[in-house]
Amino acid sequence: MKIIFLLIIVSLFIALGFLAAFFWAVKSGQYDDEYTPSVRMLFDDKPMETPEKKK
Repeated sequence: MKIIFLLIIVSLFIALGFLAAFFWAVKSGQYDDEYTPSVRMLFDDKPMETPEKKK
């Protein structure tokens, strides 16, 4: 039974660590790019050139 309490406490610390990392990422501006995702599909990639087949 003691191991269950230990696992719960450890998992709570890990969850708090992920929550702190998320808040840090939001505060540092990781999610501020609102322009690029909306126009990314408009940027055309250059088509890949296929090698010519020998006859």
